Amino acid sequence: MRKALRSVWFLGVGALVFAAGLAAASLIGLKNPFATQTIDRSQPALLESVRDISEFHAAVGSFEVVIDEEKDVKWVPDIIAGERSLFVAAGTVDAYVDLSGLAEGDLLLSEDGTSVEVRLPPAELGKPNLDQDRTYLFSQERGVVDRITDALSTQDQQDLYQLAEQKLAGAAVESQLTRQADENTRTMLTGLCASLDLSVTFDDGSS
Repeated sequence: MRKALRSVWFLGVGALVFAAGLAAASLIGLKNPFATQTIDRSQPALLESVRDISEFHAAVGSFEVVIDEEKDVKWVPDIIAGERSLFVAAGTVDAYVDLSGLAEGDLLLSEDGTSVEVRLPPAELGKPNLDQDRTYLFSQERGVVDRITDALSTQDQQDLYQLAEQKLAGAAVESQLTRQADENTRTMLTGLCASLDLSVTFDDGSS
């Protein structure tokens, strides 16, 4: 028993001496010899593939959503099990027109070479790009069981990020983003053809 008490006493004295040494070093302006140092041992990024892009990105929409998600366990108090998260997500969604799908019949040049009729594919939406600086977990309340489970899991906030991407993608679908992309693409092609002394008309596919 005495040995155990003596060991605890020495550890306590050692901790006090260590803390006093750090305080003294700070007061006289010396650098902390035990300061935390971050060492980046990451491997260099490798180029895996190169893909040709024939898409005209004609519009970009900025979106923001606050996710209020609650996971409730029936008949169990929230302090024991359950979770509620407030997650703020912000990002952008691109709307583009894929020009690689244009076939020979989609570009019709007039016989006199002064005009062209173009049939464009409809604009599409890209995958949401979350802004990491503006996307964060605002607050989270968890029961004891969930805290233990989360400590042993590697999932972390991945589910919230995936849900945020789904929310932004849904908002982009409900917006006028693709319509704006269609209009911007036509404006771009009209200006391009005008520089070639060509007038352009667009076939909307209704005929």
